Amino acid sequence: MSNAKRAQGLLTALVLGVLLGACSSAPLPSNLAPKAGHSAHGASNPSASPSLPQTPAREGEWFAEMKPAAPYQPNDRWGMDDYHCFLLDPGLDTDALVSGVTIVPGNPNLVHHVIVHQVPPDRVAAIEAEHADELDTGWTCFGGTPVGGPLNLQRSTWLAGWAPGQGERLLADDLGMPLAAGAKVVVQMHYNLLKGPGSDQTLVRLRLSPTEGSTRKVLRTSLLPAPVELPCRAGVTEPLCDRETSILDLMRRTGEGSAPASSLHLLCGEITPGPIQTCTTRVREPMVIRAAAGHMHLLGRSITVDIDKGAATAKRILDIPVWDFDDQGAIPLDESVTVQAGQQLTVTCEHDQSLRDLLPAFEGTTERYVTWGDGTTDEMCLGIVLWHEPEGSVS
Repeated sequence: MSNAKRAQGLLTALVLGVLLGACSSAPLPSNLAPKAGHSAHGASNPSASPSLPQTPAREGEWFAEMKPAAPYQPNDRWGMDDYHCFLLDPGLDTDALVSGVTIVPGNPNLVHHVIVHQVPPDRVAAIEAEHADELDTGWTCFGGTPVGGPLNLQRSTWLAGWAPGQGERLLADDLGMPLAAGAKVVVQMHYNLLKGPGSDQTLVRLRLSPTEGSTRKVLRTSLLPAPVELPCRAGVTEPLCDRETSILDLMRRTGEGSAPASSLHLLCGEITPGPIQTCTTRVREPMVIRAAAGHMHLLGRSITVDIDKGAATAKRILDIPVWDFDDQGAIPLDESVTVQAGQQLTVTCEHDQSLRDLLPAFEGTTERYVTWGDGTTDEMCLGIVLWHEPEGSVS
């Protein structure tokens, strides 16, 4: 079995918002294996919530609004971070295309980011059965996939994401994301308790249009994750500067049975620890790329996504030289780019430990060896590519 196929079952989306499954037996490069013996973010007040979209419904569009049955109070049993999922019903009795998504946090002081996943009709009953006692209150969902079923990084279940500063994600007139009749959505909330306790009841508003007679192209989401292996700065000797100790602490804080941080090495291969990390993925089917985005946490400095990096055909489709956690919206390409099966996409991230000296989120914390993790003070490196099939292609 190839490394890519072995890693496939370990990754989810999210996270805005995208996230890793667990694999306790995942091998590590020898230089990372255990040794023997051993901006603040968000608004300052709830009134800073983005308003519902001012753009009126375009021809043929309608809106579906959803939110949890009751406010949820994030749990501090995991420390400062709580990942919580809710299964919500847009009430579709006919196939539809999502042409816009608005996510309005009920309490921006708590909401770190949000990822909305679509649940195909044939998966709804399984999720309802698995969480039968939690459908009203939601369930804890660190790591793992909140949707389940087969995973496909090039065709993710990701429907939309939100981070502070974002309003409606409005697609171009010729694009839509499919949502079948009877489908539901899982809203994965990442809460951070840096600003204290409280409750939240986030609203999700979908802008919908019918599939029948539509000429819209079906927009897909591909996820490009890379490992994060960021050692402490030279001369820092805190206990968590040891990678194994830091991984054990990550597992304790997120309740995961094993460390998602190690699983990405199956997909990306051996890397050298340091501030710059990268991963290359081979494209499996033709894509017309329309937009790209990135996701990191608070130690991020820069992120890029390249096609055929280092080759004569190389083209950069995402270049954020100065990372801003509060500005994570997808960036449309000036001109769409067609990529053929067999070409490569590379995500590259730079992180910086010195930012912990400047950001309130790290106040009172000790320096640590930073890996991919769900917590606010952990890190991620994720490229997000939005694309549709070329004209004449058959799904």
